[in-house]
Amino acid sequence: YNDLNANACVTGKPISQGGIHGRTPATGRGIYYGLKYFSNNASIMSMIGLTPGIKNKTFILQGFGNVGLYGSIYLHDHGAIMTGVIERDGSIYNPNGINPHDLQKYREEHGTIVGYPHAESTTENLLEAECDILVPAASEKQITADNAVNIKAKIIAEGANGPTTPKADQILIDRNRLVIPDLYANAGGVTVSYFEWLKNLNHVSFGRLTFKYEEDSNYLLLGSVQKSLEKSLEGRSVLPIVPSEEFKERIAGASEKDIVHSGLAYTMRRSAKNIINTAEMFDLGLDFRTAAFIHSIGKIYTTYKESGGGA
Repeated sequence: YNDLNANACVTGKPISQGGIHGRTPATGRGIYYGLKYFSNNASIMSMIGLTPGIKNKTFILQGFGNVGLYGSIYLHDHGAIMTGVIERDGSIYNPNGINPHDLQKYREEHGTIVGYPHAESTTENLLEAECDILVPAASEKQITADNAVNIKAKIIAEGANGPTTPKADQILIDRNRLVIPDLYANAGGVTVSYFEWLKNLNHVSFGRLTFKYEEDSNYLLLGSVQKSLEKSLEGRSVLPIVPSEEFKERIAGASEKDIVHSGLAYTMRRSAKNIINTAEMFDLGLDFRTAAFIHSIGKIYTTYKESGGGA
């Protein structure tokens, strides 16, 4: 308790206790980034028979907890269509789409998703229903050798830890299904926990030292552009330079949340690129789980070797 860096030993803390903005939705946001970067790869999408991108693709979610809630919100807000939700007390389905924002409000009021008025309750096993993307974000061993042959989704994004058994994983690969593995897909939470750890060791919030400087610099930039234009148009009326709405939102500089979101996006994009490149290097096809392990173990080996710990 008297250690200056004691706060760093636990992450996911309240902001007032040394937590970091953006930690709560981080795992769900990471699922969105993982799907974004893999689905934007035209070569991979051609292998599974889908067009690139997330927009207008349908998805079914298993588990409407923290991970599933935020994952579905980010997917929905970027154009994907949630057609089904599986929860421990029931499932709901609407082929025209379910709004996760609205569904969350209903659950807060009623304590369940069952009875949601804009979808039908169903006893169908939605893990095996028609959709482009399946997001198992509940618990382990949900996709097994028994049901993997019935999975219709072309993409499985593992929001939970170990939702797919090894035998099921191989069956899905043999059926040309893209499994975005859990060690990558749900790494958003631990990535932002790492950012929180760094914040605690540095004892200062991200952006605090540069926030005002960036704001002043941006206003000076606008003023410089205005003066330059007025000088070139000398004799004419004053020409005010007004920032766009998008620039107004960023003119004050990056907040801690902005930096966290940007850092997570960069980490997920770089990792996706490394996994995909490793799969191509070793001719692994759609086996991105093995590719992720190879890349990760390779990084550990290199670090260990260069530190003098091995031959």
